[in-house]
Amino acid sequence: MPSPSEPVRTAYVVKVYPRFSETFVVTEILAREAAGEQLAVYALRPTTDTRFHPQLAQVQAPVTHLPRPHRLSVEWEVFARAQAELPDFGARLGELMPLLVRMDASDVAQAVDLAMRLRRDGVTHVHAHFASLAARTAMVASALTGIPYTVTTHAKDLFHEDVDRVLLREVLGRAANVIAISDYNRRFLLELEPALAGTVRLVRNGLDLSRFAYRDPVAPGTPLRVLAVGRLVEKKGFDHLLRAVALLRSEGMQCAVRLVGDGELAQPLAALVEELGLGGSVELLGPRSQAELVEELDRADVLAAPCVVGADGNADGLPTVILEAMASGLPVVATDVTGIPEAVGPRTGVLLSHAVEGLDERLAGALLTVADPTWPRVEVARAARALVEREFDTVRQSRLLAELERPEAAAAAARDLAEVAR
Repeated sequence: MPSPSEPVRTAYVVKVYPRFSETFVVTEILAREAAGEQLAVYALRPTTDTRFHPQLAQVQAPVTHLPRPHRLSVEWEVFARAQAELPDFGARLGELMPLLVRMDASDVAQAVDLAMRLRRDGVTHVHAHFASLAARTAMVASALTGIPYTVTTHAKDLFHEDVDRVLLREVLGRAANVIAISDYNRRFLLELEPALAGTVRLVRNGLDLSRFAYRDPVAPGTPLRVLAVGRLVEKKGFDHLLRAVALLRSEGMQCAVRLVGDGELAQPLAALVEELGLGGSVELLGPRSQAELVEELDRADVLAAPCVVGADGNADGLPTVILEAMASGLPVVATDVTGIPEAVGPRTGVLLSHAVEGLDERLAGALLTVADPTWPRVEVARAARALVEREFDTVRQSRLLAELERPEAAAAAARDLAEVAR
């Protein structure tokens, strides 16, 4: 661990970089670079995205894509190099063996490779997004080098049925600090492992507010212009939005829905549009860049985020688009999944129960509410913008994260944890 006088150089370990849907990672990196921090990015998988946000070009951090060996002979070569480069490599690897056998061998080899690169590159701290592959890799590299790590937890890495709870507890327990993006997640982590009381910290995903100019919303006309944004997957609940729009149409209210995003449910959702006879009311637009999304927010009357908990336990944390809409003055209708109520509430939007039963009807009623000229949209929009400025500004949130990565903060966290243990 470096002394307080030594410069901090933070490595970001992510599964895929760049990833079109993870704008919060790039936003965070840019905010930290603007504050003068030295960063480097290490990616474990190649991207399969075909579109990229323009902000990506502003990132100054060097990016390393770690090769993933798929043959035992190549993995063995990585171990041989580590034996020569890393002090006490054999003993440290042996101590990790009960955990390593729960991981894919090629992932272990990547973690060993990462450990060597971190030492060569002068990294003093490692930060991983998601407590799954990226954090497991950071955990192993940290154990082999003594470089401390932190991890930001999100949603799928905590709530999905496939989460390995043994590895998750080890990843969280060995981290210098564990970042929760919502108070909901903070409480979940402490229920999962009360011993984390000294290391769990609330640091929210932030927005670059300069990119989202606020304007007071005007009363909507006909049809009601509804925007929905996100990956086309079960937890987003977009099928409920389509059925709600069909219900409203049957009652004589017209909606024009623009659905931004791509994913595994693209075809089923397109088929549902046809089945419900909404071909003239719903457009499936595919992915959009951040600049294009700002234009979508500008032309809409309401953002609908009818998130649900998937059959596999997967759930959203707090979709960034909700914060982007609130920052822009666009009213939001959302469900109370995990951390969403910490942004959307009676004063800042319309919040619904995420229970699937009756969701179509509740969502239709909420859209009717927002369409009502007497609904206090300006007051709600101003309160929403104020909340985002206060709680979700990336400059403030990134500063909190950076402070947690300083050597004195890691030492304080360790003392807190020891005190809790006593």
